[in-house]
Amino acid sequence: MVIFLMLTAGVILTATRTGYAQPVLPQIQIGVGGAEDPQEVAVSLQILALLTILALAPSIIIMTTAFIRIVVVLSFTRSALAMQQTPPNQIIIGLALFLTFFVMAPTWGEINEQALQPYLAGELGPEEAFATAVEPLKEFMYRQTRSRDIRLFLQLGETVRPEEPADIPLHVLIPAFVISELKTAFQIGFMLYIPFLVIDMIVASTLMSMGMLMLPPVMISLPFKIMLFVMVDGWYLVVNSVISGFQ
Repeated sequence: MVIFLMLTAGVILTATRTGYAQPVLPQIQIGVGGAEDPQEVAVSLQILALLTILALAPSIIIMTTAFIRIVVVLSFTRSALAMQQTPPNQIIIGLALFLTFFVMAPTWGEINEQALQPYLAGELGPEEAFATAVEPLKEFMYRQTRSRDIRLFLQLGETVRPEEPADIPLHVLIPAFVISELKTAFQIGFMLYIPFLVIDMIVASTLMSMGMLMLPPVMISLPFKIMLFVMVDGWYLVVNSVISGFQ
């Protein structure tokens, strides 16, 4: 790779010095000028909106999908095992992303069939495509959101409760969905902590009865936690319980 870059640089310098008629690399120009008609202003606003959406894409993926519950539960699992760096953060995030793709595949497939493909074929305009794409996503979030959380944000926003779930505005549904997912994830995390807490208590009581007060109980309980987690096939149970909660 280094040799290739050096040869490329040499060719460019040679072409510059000998004055080739055809440039080796294309010239790129970016400029900002005043718009002369409303159509140019509309195109500029569309580009600005697209760049804004791309910048917010990670937050949109996190806040409107199953990623919240999955990543929090996986983090609780690692903390319950008292292993702060195993599995690494990259593994936790990667597994959470792939599990999110698995859970959201039916919803995203519906969005692709009903909104994206008709939009690319020119059958729907941008506004119609967006409204059609939001419906499956709102349906998914509504199924996972508690009615109490929705009522909370309707009251805080002084919004009249819609008659149909599809009429709930996004600025109400998304925060209600987020806090519902966090509550569910914390409930699962509490259940994960119980067996490992029992092991810690047994080990601490045993060491205290033996007079070994200077020995940290974590050093003794950690192998037992790992053994228990492996024997019951812990990752299978955790992933199964999390995925089943979305079905």
